[in-house]
Amino acid sequence: MKDMTIGFTASAETTATADKLAVSVGSGSLKVFATPMMAALMEAAACSAVAPFLEDGETTVGTQLCIDHIAATPQGMKVTAEAEITAVSGREISLNVRAYDEAGEIGRGTHKRFVVLAEKFQNKTDQKGKA
Repeated sequence: MKDMTIGFTASAETTATADKLAVSVGSGSLKVFATPMMAALMEAAACSAVAPFLEDGETTVGTQLCIDHIAATPQGMKVTAEAEITAVSGREISLNVRAYDEAGEIGRGTHKRFVVLAEKFQNKTDQKGKA
């Protein structure tokens, strides 16, 4: 892992399509952008923020996500998530995350990711349950 720049930001975008609504993903009964989809978008932004600092063979895994979903987004509206690197402790990376729709802020929180060797991590995970 290369030295990370505190304050480095990245974003990710999506649209609140029918397959991303609470009623479609099982997180509620309304036709609004689902909280799990907002969380996934925030993680995508975080992955983009840390990606420039990873060496060949490295990736990150999410280890903590603490978010508030503070406003609903209707179907068809664009949603953007932003992530900012706030701290690095060894292989643990802390980030602030926020999400916005076209009307304003819809979510915010903190996120932690951990740098791992992709192949080693995947192999170890694949061995679970194989006794």
